[in-house]
Amino acid sequence: MSERDLIGYGGTPPRIVWPNGARVAVSVVVNFEEGAELQVGDGDPVSERVGEIVSVVPEGVRDQGQEQLFAYGSRVGLWRFLDALKRTDTPATFYMCGRAVERSPALARAISDAGFEAACHGWVWRPHADYTSREDERRDLDRATRAIEAATGQRSRGFFCRGSESAWTRELLAEAGYLYTSNAFDDDLPYDDPSGLTVLPYNLDTNDMKFFHPNGFVRAVEMVDYLRDAVEQLLAEAERGRSSTLSIGFHLRISGRPARFRAVTEILEYLASLEGGIWRAQRIDIARHFAASSHAAPMKTQQGDLT
Repeated sequence: MSERDLIGYGGTPPRIVWPNGARVAVSVVVNFEEGAELQVGDGDPVSERVGEIVSVVPEGVRDQGQEQLFAYGSRVGLWRFLDALKRTDTPATFYMCGRAVERSPALARAISDAGFEAACHGWVWRPHADYTSREDERRDLDRATRAIEAATGQRSRGFFCRGSESAWTRELLAEAGYLYTSNAFDDDLPYDDPSGLTVLPYNLDTNDMKFFHPNGFVRAVEMVDYLRDAVEQLLAEAERGRSSTLSIGFHLRISGRPARFRAVTEILEYLASLEGGIWRAQRIDIARHFAASSHAAPMKTQQGDLT
């Protein structure tokens, strides 16, 4: 049976006060994956099937339709995002796949020049749990890190891959000088990892991928309402002294579409209206503040013992 921490902070999470005095830190994340998804036309064995519709192209055959659905994100969606983020003065973290950056370095540079964090999203858009070799994963991680730094001038300090990490991902990240990983869906607050990394949890429920899932969002207003409910709940808890973080995930090819972009603009404007009550921050800044703060280590308890 694998070792799993099902307790975390228990009933005594640390009471973190973020730099502006708020107890709720909110990070906006935009995923830059276009050109890094698996595509037969790019030499990959299969093409990505998750998109606006389920692909009907036979496996092993180039899927130009799926390629074009992704390309919309970098050709059109990116510019909508950069404009909206600037207009609302929103700090943001971009999760960048190395192959996407290598293919479109000017786009990655535009993101960096606008002042946004360039975090690593792996070499291609795939789970790192797929890696069966530590050396293969190290090679791709180094390749992605170098591509992002060459294009943006930033050395990535944060990491998040699709799905799940491998058994050794965190060790490789620590060896490469990363400060935090976000492959964690199990808490509302960061916590320390034995590798030395800060684990900064990521929210999948407040993520526009749910537009592509059967039980998810259909109209933009549904994501806006859901996000508002999450923030209001955390603010109510903050009044009682509880600290938290919340991430909001967007994808250029998903929310970059006109009908869904209404969710982006309304959410960014809503968050801006709460400035002071929440701390809008890039993920690297949340991780650094947490690491520098005095916080309780995760509780080490025996099963059934919460004291």
